[in-house]
Amino acid sequence: MNFQTLILETDNHIATITFNRPKALNAITVEVMEELDQALEQVRKDREIKVLVLTGAGDKAFIAGADISALSRMNALSGKTFSRKGQKVLSKLEGLSCPVIAAVNGYALGGGMETALACDFIYASEKAVFGLPEITLGLIPGFGGTQRLTRIVGEKAAKELVFTGKTISAADALNLGIVNKVTAPEELTGEVRKVAAQIASLGKVALRGAKESLNSACDVDLETGMKLENDAFAICLASSDAKEGTGAFLEKRKPEFTGEME
Repeated sequence: MNFQTLILETDNHIATITFNRPKALNAITVEVMEELDQALEQVRKDREIKVLVLTGAGDKAFIAGADISALSRMNALSGKTFSRKGQKVLSKLEGLSCPVIAAVNGYALGGGMETALACDFIYASEKAVFGLPEITLGLIPGFGGTQRLTRIVGEKAAKELVFTGKTISAADALNLGIVNKVTAPEELTGEVRKVAAQIASLGKVALRGAKESLNSACDVDLETGMKLENDAFAICLASSDAKEGTGAFLEKRKPEFTGEME
């Protein structure tokens, strides 16, 4: 499928979605969200994909936020529809069975930061800037930012960022636990590809079980989470990947995971 606002590429079990509106700093529009929805559906259905990477075209922005001119023309109903669409698409992103890495190469503001927060973890360039500045426009985050940010940094830090609308550096985002690693701009792609390749060398059944268990940790009580982990562990143990992994360890060789995931 050909997209107008993004690029979807796959290589060696790694898919990459690049937001491709560099002249507009990759700002989010209704069309961008529709195409991201379609691209995620392709990723979800592709059994060969083990990792997804999200990044932005150009060297200035991951996603600089929503298209302000479009927002200015929305009323309550169209705004509610736009917000709900964004929430659903980012929930689909968060719910993919494969790990998702955000490679933030510049501005990640508003909907851009919310998109990055929906990924499993974030690597950022030293030039990256994060923030939820919606309050300065008389708005609030509408793509799940108030919920995901609070779960990551805690209530007090999230309230400060949202109430002030201030932006923070990649280093500050690292200190808050939003970002996992900060690199020089020219090293970001290589570092992300390296960790993506490492993950892609592992078994899909275990990756899916790990992600489902980890995602449930913030949403359910401990006893329920333990039950979900227990179920996922049993499914992994019964998979061909577990047999290959344990066998390779005992035979002192590198495992070759080929197990299928239904």
